[in-house]
Amino acid sequence: MAQGAPWLEGLNPAQRAAVEATEGPVLVLAGAGTGKTKALTARIAHLLRTGRARPNEILAVTFTNKAAREMKNRIGALIGEAAEGMPWVGTFHAIGVRMLRRHAELVGLTPGFTILDTDDQLRLLKQLIAAADIDEKRWPARLLASVIDGWKNRAIVPDRVPAAEAEAFGGQGPALYAAYQDRLRTLNAVDFGDLVLHCLTILQTHPDVLGQYQRWLRYIHVDEYQDTNVAQYLWLRLIAQGHRNLCCVGDDDQSIYGWRGAEVGNILRFEKDFPGAQVIRLEQNYRSTGHILSAASGLIAGNRDRLGKTLWTEAGGGEKVRLIGHWDGEEEARWIGEEIEAIAAGRRAVVAGLDGVAILVRASHQMRAFEDRFLTIGLPYRVIGGPRFYERQEIRDAMAYLRLAVSPADDLAFERVVNTPKRGLGERAQATIAQAARAGGTGLASAAARLAREGAIGGRAGAELRRLTEAIGRWHAVALAPGYDHVALAETILDESGYTAMWQADKTPEGPGRLENLKELVKALEGFENLQGFLDHVALIMDNAAEDAAEKVSVMTLHAAKGLEFPVIFLPGWEEGLFPSQRAMDETGLRGLEEERRLAHVGLTRAERLATVSFAANRRVYGQWQSQLPSRFVDELPPADVEVLTPPGLYGGGFGAAAGGMAERVARADAYASPGWARMAARTSAPRGIARPEEARTLTVRADAEAAFAPGARVFHAKFGYGRVMAADGDKMQVSFEKAGEKHVLASYLVAAERAADLPF
Repeated sequence: MAQGAPWLEGLNPAQRAAVEATEGPVLVLAGAGTGKTKALTARIAHLLRTGRARPNEILAVTFTNKAAREMKNRIGALIGEAAEGMPWVGTFHAIGVRMLRRHAELVGLTPGFTILDTDDQLRLLKQLIAAADIDEKRWPARLLASVIDGWKNRAIVPDRVPAAEAEAFGGQGPALYAAYQDRLRTLNAVDFGDLVLHCLTILQTHPDVLGQYQRWLRYIHVDEYQDTNVAQYLWLRLIAQGHRNLCCVGDDDQSIYGWRGAEVGNILRFEKDFPGAQVIRLEQNYRSTGHILSAASGLIAGNRDRLGKTLWTEAGGGEKVRLIGHWDGEEEARWIGEEIEAIAAGRRAVVAGLDGVAILVRASHQMRAFEDRFLTIGLPYRVIGGPRFYERQEIRDAMAYLRLAVSPADDLAFERVVNTPKRGLGERAQATIAQAARAGGTGLASAAARLAREGAIGGRAGAELRRLTEAIGRWHAVALAPGYDHVALAETILDESGYTAMWQADKTPEGPGRLENLKELVKALEGFENLQGFLDHVALIMDNAAEDAAEKVSVMTLHAAKGLEFPVIFLPGWEEGLFPSQRAMDETGLRGLEEERRLAHVGLTRAERLATVSFAANRRVYGQWQSQLPSRFVDELPPADVEVLTPPGLYGGGFGAAAGGMAERVARADAYASPGWARMAARTSAPRGIARPEEARTLTVRADAEAAFAPGARVFHAKFGYGRVMAADGDKMQVSFEKAGEKHVLASYLVAAERAADLPF
């Protein structure tokens, strides 16, 4: 080691190679937990301390303010002085602002331009949509914002929109994009997408400015390179053409943001884009145990488009990745709650406090079952990256509608939803309603109904108000009837109010998630006798949530977990259609599937000492049980790194599924607790419903498959009991069960009634 070079201390050989490879293009392929930030900051310190560069000659870009602050702090600690004298260290947006204020006039702005936030952007787009006489209900501003943002991420300016995308936003997208950019210039304003796009335009159209930055910025560093979009990539590439000293740090196996413009191809083609580039792999992991790393590596190996690396650790093998199946999502949440309590109490091989435990879900609607369970048993938790389930906008709105059905005099609920969705009732109309309520000593809903009948509020607003108040009256009448179907009533309320349709019309990336959350809310009602009981339950558990606790379990989506680590990780809901997401596969095919697999890899590599994967055999949607298949990702977990658990107290199995080989343990568990790599495969020697690991690894559900059971056949289902097949569509059976009623299930979950006695439960 060089004398007096503290920034090189503690680096492994690969990290040191990345630090000392200062000249020319370098790709540091850094796997999860391999110390990439340590290597990157040491490299910058090395450049400064060896005199190769001055602070203002280094460009280092990150994706978050937190990462930028951490980089500056680490550099300062290594060089012994503050890194504030490095003006070109920060996020893409921060550096874009700095560059754009210097050259604003080159894109028709002045240096004092305003940066619009999302609300301002939407308000401006709504004005343009109205001016173009477009129905905003059908073509919402959020959809247009998403379309324009997508174009900006790909460095597409208004006059260069591809012909194939000219029909975007009902054929009005390109024209509205041009009008939007013109309006921004008139206002001397930009949105976030412009901060990079305008800089790119300046560099592309003004060679003198480009040459200036190419001379100034001699060493370029990019963190999380796999997350760059096309505009960011082109901007970096232009500047790097000067000295060619470009160091990109990233991991193609952790590229999970394709849905917001990230282009994994940027990192995959690095060597082609920068001939002669060095590729340095950081593969020594300092976070996880051997079995966790091996399982994650075996899983990600299923991706075709990757540069490839093998993570390893000097730590021991540790605990195997645990795999467990459950009857349904509620049972999954109960079991995980009990496991967390056992881990925190020291009753498991791995012991961790609540702060050391995280639950990572694929979709936010999965959180509801865990939140309900944890609030019920008093287990403190926090939601990272978003609000709690019952605090989300769409859930609060829906709950307000339900409260009005139970109590039309609930003025707070009425105020919340009277103009949601939009009914043309502005502040003036709402003030009129409030004044009438005070004058008459009645509630807002009652006053509104009277004003609507009398025509005091006219036009579209009056007609919509009358429809709303009449609907509230109908809903309330149903809620007063004994034995009413409260689940059906909730569905009716959300439909008749137009609330479900409002989110169905929302074409932004958030829209589908909000609809899934509404479905989850309706599902939650099934556990209660009526709406009032459910509303009381939510009020009580949210009151419990107000009590703070020092340690809390973390609940978040897999996307929000990137960059974090926890001693203990739970990964629930590994089922086909949920994870991998059916929407991701439908929209982008193999590319979407590979990004979903990378997301699974990210989830596993968040765990330091213990990871548990779980799936449910059944999910209940709008009162109907749907049979689930374990995820293909469960199939791809290496058996040598997985321990199969049988749920305690179920199917005659105890915790840990007792001793014995994997095949023996799987045979003792029923189909829902069997390992996913046997995925309900076609059986030859075993009774239907029992999975054995040595059998076929995949099951293809074919619509044209020969029916396993003919109509009229008597069958048995482990959860629903005995029934008779009413109709068959390939592998899908319509069965009338004696106790559970009519259900749609896959044939692989059924056995002929006379063979039910053969099953081991």
